Amino acid sequence: MTSSSFTILLGGNLVLTDRLRALTKGTRSIAADSGMRHAAALHLLPELWVGDFDSSDAALSARYPNVERRTYPATKAATDGEIAVAEAIAKDASRLVLAGALGGERSDHALQHYLNALGLVEDGFEAVLTSGEEEAYPFVADSQLELELPKGALFSVLGFTALEGLTIRNARYPLNDFSLTFGSSRTLSNIAEGPISVSLKRGRAILLARPYDHSGA
Repeated sequence: MTSSSFTILLGGNLVLTDRLRALTKGTRSIAADSGMRHAAALHLLPELWVGDFDSSDAALSARYPNVERRTYPATKAATDGEIAVAEAIAKDASRLVLAGALGGERSDHALQHYLNALGLVEDGFEAVLTSGEEEAYPFVADSQLELELPKGALFSVLGFTALEGLTIRNARYPLNDFSLTFGSSRTLSNIAEGPISVSLKRGRAILLARPYDHSGA
C-alpha cells in the first residue's frame, strides 16, 4: 500500500477476515463518528476523526484522546462518511477502502455509500466497500474490473442504470457484450470459477462479492 491509500472507518458492522485485513493493511485512515470503534481491531490509528459525534460514547472518546477531532453540527449537509471521504481526498487519497459501509441499522446510509463510491470511481478514484464478509466494487463505462475470488464464491452485478456491453468472464454464468435492462435481476447470484473479469461499455454498476459464501457452488 502507499500513502495515497486510505481506510474510511464507518459505522456499519465489520467481521474481521483475512481479506479485510489485506484490504486495510498499510493504509492511512480517517474515522467517521462511531466508525472509530473498528480502529483497534484493524490495528489502525486514524489521523483524523470527524462527525457530529451523536453515536460515539464517552468510553470510545477516552480511548483516543490524541486523535485530531473535527466536530460538525447535526444539521450539516453531508453524512459523516462523506465528510471523511472528502478529508481523505484533501490529503491526496487515490484509493479508498470504505470499511463498515455495508449493512448496519440504516439502509439509507448503506445505499448512500454505494452512490458515493460510484461517484468516486467516475472521478478517477479507486474505491471498495467492505463488511469483511461482503465486498462491493463500483465500476463504470469503459472500465474493466479484475477481481481475485476463490472458486465457488458467490457474486452479483447490480446495475444502477441500464447496462450496455457487459462482459463477465470466468464465471459459471458468463456474459459477452450483454445489454441489461435497468432493474433486471439477471446478473444476481453468479458463481466465480476463480479470479473473474468484468467490463462495461456503458452505464454504472457495482459488483457485490461474497468471497466466503459458497452456498451456490
